[in-house]
Amino acid sequence: MITIAVITLSDKGAAGQREDRSGQVVCDIAKDLGEVVYKKILPDEKKLIIRNLTELSDKGINLVLTTGGTGLSQRDVTPEATLEIADREIPGIAEAMRYTSLAKTPHAMLSRSVAVVRKNTLIINLPGSPKAASENLKAVLPALEHAVKKINGDTTECACHE
Repeated sequence: MITIAVITLSDKGAAGQREDRSGQVVCDIAKDLGEVVYKKILPDEKKLIIRNLTELSDKGINLVLTTGGTGLSQRDVTPEATLEIADREIPGIAEAMRYTSLAKTPHAMLSRSVAVVRKNTLIINLPGSPKAASENLKAVLPALEHAVKKINGDTTECACHE
């Protein structure tokens, strides 16, 4: 069973001034992949993001999905925090999300989402809007079980073009 954590990065959400719709959408989709064992709303504070990502990967959570903080405003620091704790980057995941979103909006090219591995945890940044978070997660969902297995030591051969 894949264990999943969902973190929403939103100053207004953390202050109780906005309902966390994107985090709930991500949880609902992620349930098809495994068990959501952790859900939290944090303000856009780099140190808090780093601490939470580090703790979750240290606990052995298989997949951490963040939503929010991937845009161009000064407070959007999720990618920087994620990269700071990364052991390896997986650029194809972020590329696939942007590619899929570009078919719907030219603003997709402004996303700074990243996907990384820290220890045995796959961490993926999703956009903050519920619609974009849903579209992006659905774009990469078919590859995530395989990715988690490989990150956690699965040595079976990969079948190409299944």
